Amino acid sequence: MSRVGRLAGAILAESRGEYFLVGNTKAPCDWAAAGFERPVEIDPAKRPFVRLAPVGPIAPTALGAPCLTFDLEGEELARTLAARLLIERNGSVSERLWRLVVHRGDPDAEEDVEDMIDARWLGEMPAPIWRIVRDTVLRCL
Repeated sequence: MSRVGRLAGAILAESRGEYFLVGNTKAPCDWAAAGFERPVEIDPAKRPFVRLAPVGPIAPTALGAPCLTFDLEGEELARTLAARLLIERNGSVSERLWRLVVHRGDPDAEEDVEDMIDARWLGEMPAPIWRIVRDTVLRCL
């Protein structure tokens, strides 16, 4: 079972002891304190994720709450997260799409969420259906 959280505004995915950074960071990050080497810059047009190299123990807060769980593993997980949650033009995580998943269908909800959230459905949803959801959520109101 893979775990997915947020790190400096990007997505951090852990799968079988491997770590992937999906999307661009939105805030400064102390990579060494988080337990990783500084990654190369992400080029969303070429590859929207990179594998992170651990340099020591991974900080417990690196995959803090809320943490999503997936059945997907490795690069397949990273590719799926990028396709589902990134804004294509800039490689940033869509906060509205992230909240949609974390708040189980209501991207505008403000209540607290569980620490661990089963998000297997997101990986299993057919891409054409997700595109409809994605377009609806990202449409300017």
